[in-house]
Amino acid sequence: MTLQKSIHDDLRQSMKEKNDAKTSALRVLVGEFQRQAKKELSDPEVLAIIKKLIKSEMETIAMARLTESDYLRILKGYLPQEAGEDEIREWIRSNIDFGQFKNKMQAMKPIIAHFGGSVDGNMVKKILEGL
Repeated sequence: MTLQKSIHDDLRQSMKEKNDAKTSALRVLVGEFQRQAKKELSDPEVLAIIKKLIKSEMETIAMARLTESDYLRILKGYLPQEAGEDEIREWIRSNIDFGQFKNKMQAMKPIIAHFGGSVDGNMVKKILEGL
């Protein structure tokens, strides 16, 4: 089952359960799906939309000096578990030859490609700066 289909099913379920916070958050997400050129989105495309919405909400929260919202918590629930700092460091030690790059930051592309959506680019940057 694709992530998009799973989210549609979760929306139906939250409507039956009368979970207003979840229903509202998922309606925003489904609305973003409908704005896309394609009807059927791949999981990476769905994750990119979720991350965009999370980033927007984080900026709003920071500007308003609020704590995390239910909306943000619900959206984050659909992201894959992020790789830990130790896991990323170990993979870098085992797989990256910095001699191939002019500077360390150029190694971000293969690292992020390997971990996909389960890694935060800022964490990778911090790790590379510390090496």
